[in-house]
Parts: sequence; C-alpha cells; structure tokens
Amino acid sequence: MRWIRSARSIAFASIGLPVLAFGCARCHAQIAVLMEEPYGFFGSVAPGGHSAVYLDRVCAETPLKLRRCKAGELGAVLTREPDVAGFDWVAIPLLPYLYSVENASEVPKRVNRNFVWRMRHRYHETRLLILGEKLQEGNFFKGGWGLLVGQAYERRMFAFRFETTPEQDDALIARLNAGKNHTRFQYLFNNCADFTRKILNLYFPGAFPRLLFPDAGMTTPKQVTARLVRFARKHPELNLSVFEISQVPGYRRHSGSNRTVFGSLTCRGYLVPVAMLNPYVAGGMLLDYLAEGHERLVPRDAPVLGPDNLLVLKVSEPLLSPAKGDKETAGNLSGSGETADVQSFNPSQGEIKNPDQ
Repeated sequence: MRWIRSARSIAFASIGLPVLAFGCARCHAQIAVLMEEPYGFFGSVAPGGHSAVYLDRVCAETPLKLRRCKAGELGAVLTREPDVAGFDWVAIPLLPYLYSVENASEVPKRVNRNFVWRMRHRYHETRLLILGEKLQEGNFFKGGWGLLVGQAYERRMFAFRFETTPEQDDALIARLNAGKNHTRFQYLFNNCADFTRKILNLYFPGAFPRLLFPDAGMTTPKQVTARLVRFARKHPELNLSVFEISQVPGYRRHSGSNRTVFGSLTCRGYLVPVAMLNPYVAGGMLLDYLAEGHERLVPRDAPVLGPDNLLVLKVSEPLLSPAKGDKETAGNLSGSGETADVQSFNPSQGEIKNPDQ
C-alpha cells in the first residue's frame, strides 16, 4: 500500500508543480506602453507617431467602461485620439485594436485596402456605435473612429511591458470609470503621449511630470517611452521587457521611426531656417537632440509578435517559439483558459480581397 501512496504523491506533484509555476508567473499583472511608428505623408512631416497603453488584466466592458478581464481575454488598449466625440480615452480589445477582428485566425498574411476597409467597418457596426452613430471614420485631415482599430495594418509598434499589481489595476479601473471621460485633444499639450503620461502617473504618482526639456514642454511618444525606460532602470523590480509588434504588409509602406520634436526638426532640415532667425534657439535644439535623440530604446534582439503569439504579452516569461508552433504554447496555457480568443495564424489564407470586385 505504501508504494500506491507514493505513486499518488508523485502524480499529484507532477500536476501541481506546473500549475503552481504558472500561478507564480501570473502573480503580477502586465501593462505595456505602445510606441507606435508614424506613417503616411503626415508621419513623414511630423514623425512623432502615436502612444497608447495596453493592460492585460483590464478589459473593455464597452469602449467607455472598464472591468477586470475574464479567463481567456487578452486585455484592452487605452488610447486617446482626436475627433472621437470629445472622449478623453477609448478602450479597445487588443486583437481588434491591432487587426480589426476578434479572432486571430481571421488575420491574413497580407492585406489590401478593401480588406482593411471591410474589417474596420464590420467591427464599427458591431462594437463602436456606442461612440455615436454620427461619428465619422476620419481621413488624412481629420481623426475619427477609424483610428481605433486595425493599427497593425498602418504601422509597426513596440510594446514596453512592465509588471504591476492587480490592486493597481483595480484602482485604475475605478479611477477611469468614475472620472469625466471628456477632453479637448490638442497636438501640443494634450495629445496621446500626454494620456500615456497620465496613466503612468496613476501607477507611479509624480514620476512622470511635464518637463520643459526636451521638446519645450511638449510630450511625444518617444519622449514618454524613454522616460519609462530610465524609470525602469532605477526600479528593476518592474522587469521591463520590449517586444516588436510587426506591421501586416500589403496595405501601406513600412512605417517610419519615432522622433522627438527637436529630433524631427533636426532630421528634416527645419533647423536651418530656425538658425537663421535665432542661432541660440537652434543651438539649444541641437544640444537637446544630441542628448535625447540618440538613445536606443529598442534592443536589437527584441522578440517579434504577430496575431499568433500575442499571449506572450500576458506572461512574465517569454513563450516565443515560432519554430515549434503556437499550438504547443497554447496547449501549455489551455488549463487557464488563456487561449480562448487566440487561434493559430494561418498563412495559407493569403490576401483577402473584396468579393464585390
């Protein structure tokens, strides 16, 4: 009988240890600042890009109301965009924010303009009408709901992920749900990066104030990300990790690099007319660029994420193993329900075209 009890103990240990190990990996919640590259003509003129915040344990009850995530949900992205009915922030689930779909198997290897248009409008009709039926999609000159979904078709982005506690996430949910979700978007002093700075200050009060330098008091996506990187160096317990979320090819040319305001002026040649008007201002801008603009934020070996392995953002230890297939990774997490909304990427789908063509 003793050998039977020993066998049962060994069997229990073999089951319990992996569960315990996974549970420890989830003791902390994950939050990531998304530094999104600029694209298109406007992005070439003012290459600041966009900034948003991803939270793995905070989900969107609606685009305007937050809650804790249930098993199998990937979390939500909080973003501030211009001309979205004056809302201060909008919450979009991670997959729709990146790809305009709610199932990773619907993301093709390549896309065309008709596919992007169709997927965005389908998601808008099913999920975004709460923002107002008269809210416009937007275009090159004006923002709108079109900026809330399918961002991976437009640009590459980098996720700077660090650890928080569930209690901090609960406090964020309560604060944003109870607050007045209304603001007037301003590109200079109340933009998307200012919203990211606001969220970081909720987690780390007073650590991310507005600064006169760099960028003359303006907040840019690269600037706020650089400040997060420096803050994480002083606080290694945050376990900062950096991931690249690749741009889906076929719709747009590859997005450009994020730059600060002074970095944009210096690299675009705008510094010459400024120097003619005031050489002292130009000298200050150049010194600011040399001090801040050359800092490397993204490591050369940053793991690359796509629709098939976004689960990596939800765990403390990277689970990247594309060569072995993500079905193996999904199997390792299936006991916790973390794969309910994520299916393997199917490259054989190829480019999806509008059936009306």
